[in-house]
Amino acid sequence: MPDRSRTKKPKRDANQLARDIVDRATKGRSSEADSAAKPKKNPAAVALGRRGGLKGGKARAEALSADERAEIARRAALSRWGRDS
Repeated sequence: MPDRSRTKKPKRDANQLARDIVDRATKGRSSEADSAAKPKKNPAAVALGRRGGLKGGKARAEALSADERAEIARRAALSRWGRDS
């Protein structure tokens, strides 16, 4: 019977193995290119988007008539539970 390791090693594909080798070689340090590639978000734009997102659904519901809301709900129900399913 062959000797076996008592611990099972996770299976890795070539990309995961390459990433592990690079991480070990650089001791987990990320390059400057990685940090420069991800731009910081503009706080003013984030606040503006959040403000619009918070009032969006309520403002839309107030702008629609009861018939329009019913039609939207009917289409949503057909899309979810459609006749062909």
